[in-house]
Amino acid sequence: MSTHLNPKFNCGCQLDYQVGEQSTFIFNIGVAKTHQQAIITESLELTPNLPYEEYIEPTLNNRFWRVNVLHQEKLRVNYQAEVELSYPNQKDFSQLPSFPLEELPLEIFKYIYPSRYCESDSFLSLTFEKFAHLPSGYPQVSAICDWIHNQVTYLVGSTDSQTSALQTFTEKQGVCRDFAHLGIAMCRALNIPARFVSGYAHQLIPPDFHAYFEVYLDHNWYLWDPTRLVPLDGLIRIGTGRDAADVSFATIFGDVNLENMKLWVTSL
Repeated sequence: MSTHLNPKFNCGCQLDYQVGEQSTFIFNIGVAKTHQQAIITESLELTPNLPYEEYIEPTLNNRFWRVNVLHQEKLRVNYQAEVELSYPNQKDFSQLPSFPLEELPLEIFKYIYPSRYCESDSFLSLTFEKFAHLPSGYPQVSAICDWIHNQVTYLVGSTDSQTSALQTFTEKQGVCRDFAHLGIAMCRALNIPARFVSGYAHQLIPPDFHAYFEVYLDHNWYLWDPTRLVPLDGLIRIGTGRDAADVSFATIFGDVNLENMKLWVTSL
């Protein structure tokens, strides 16, 4: 298995909120600690200097920070990290088949089932018609991403947080989360386990939280980004889940307005 030279990045975000009443924030903005990305340094600063609680999911390494704001005021969240990546070169695996269901680890099956934003059961006929004739596995995933890239228009503001894969397929437009949800749903319809990934992305213009997905082939997960807006070796993982519902960068309970959001990723 060959790897690229391990690139290093500085990444982070600044989030400014106006809080109207007592509110609770659950943030998922911290770089995930995995065997493919090492955190060299990181910091989280809150203004005002409020306490926060951290929870790390033991399986997926998603990191959640809870912040309670007790009264009306402004909240600034400033996170930054230096990260070293070591993703494998996916071109080495272009002929990998899909995993036989009779051998698939039981903990992976949840990534074949339909989920809130990925109605894979609605894509059975379509995926069979368009992709069943191809070799199973990597070639099918590649063809699915080609199809999405060619058929769906990337259009900022065309969808919202409630848009699902089926709606994206019908309307043929969306943003990165919609492209990822559609790719996941189509892969799952072919019994290829697929899951949602959120992260920072090098060379994304304008800078924003980015969404893509990965599939399970031959005991490993492989990244895919049907938007093709950024190189795969510049993707820095934040969260992993069945779909976007599992890894929102901020879940907020209370009267809160996001006034400003700034993100950055620079190479080191």
